[in-house]
Amino acid sequence: MVEVEQLVFDYPGKRALHGVSLTVPAGAVLAVIGPNGAGKSTLLRVIAGLDEPVSGAVRVDGVDVLAHPREAHRRLGYLSDFFGLYEDLTVRQGLLHAASVRGVPADAQAGAVQRAAERLGLADRLNQTAAQLSRGLRQRLAIGQALVHGPAVLLLDEPAAGLDPEARASLSALFRLLREEGTTLLVSSHILAELEEYSTHMLAVRDGRVAAFTDLQAPVTAGVQRLRIALAHPWQAPPGFWRDLGAGLREPPAAPTPGHDALWVDMPGRHEGAARLLQALVAAGAPVCEFTVHRESLADSYLRSTQTRSEEQP
Repeated sequence: MVEVEQLVFDYPGKRALHGVSLTVPAGAVLAVIGPNGAGKSTLLRVIAGLDEPVSGAVRVDGVDVLAHPREAHRRLGYLSDFFGLYEDLTVRQGLLHAASVRGVPADAQAGAVQRAAERLGLADRLNQTAAQLSRGLRQRLAIGQALVHGPAVLLLDEPAAGLDPEARASLSALFRLLREEGTTLLVSSHILAELEEYSTHMLAVRDGRVAAFTDLQAPVTAGVQRLRIALAHPWQAPPGFWRDLGAGLREPPAAPTPGHDALWVDMPGRHEGAARLLQALVAAGAPVCEFTVHRESLADSYLRSTQTRSEEQP
């Protein structure tokens, strides 16, 4: 859905992007993370066709953004970290204006506004002015203006900045809904715990370069699940137990102690393998009290990518 090839962008006296390349599949929610000044906002603006790079290519839904920016804008929505609203316009008027300037036909604008308002929980606020809305509702209105034309791709730069916990939770629910509806999202944020709730992929940017691009839903190895098995009390596996199952212990407890009551296992066979392992554990008398598929957290993935990047640099 989004393809970026060897993107180079310069500000006066500084190179902000150094040959950035990435491919975002349709329906993904890409968490764009990195320190301040890493190039995240610049990358989003170039993808949105708002800044022109020195070199490289950008395609959104098959459209060359640099060659045909207006056509690309019909397929994408963009929300800056410092967005503005017309304070004296009502929610309805603001959404109508956004639909008009984004090329929605006049006879379809009322329906587009109603759909956007319902998706964003603003249907009962259509006659209120933007100035009367809370910070969270203003954020929703700004997102509504970015997606009122039904874009396939939505680019959001720090969408949760300044929101209270309740508004952030509401925003996360909205992004999950958009993901379920098939919208591809690229979200830049410093709040990793929030991104964890709805992201499917991670792009770590550092010093204008791609430090890592990770599929957060992919298994550790093809056909293998990483499992966390919590035990109610220490337990010693029978001889050859793990070998016979083909399981690999990541942290085999040499001497079980009260503080070491969890096993980390890489089990082949995916779901069938996990079921076979659980059955074998119960049959062997293991005091299993928790059995979960483990996926690396977004924070762990990011920190590992930055560590790897630091080790690679001279």
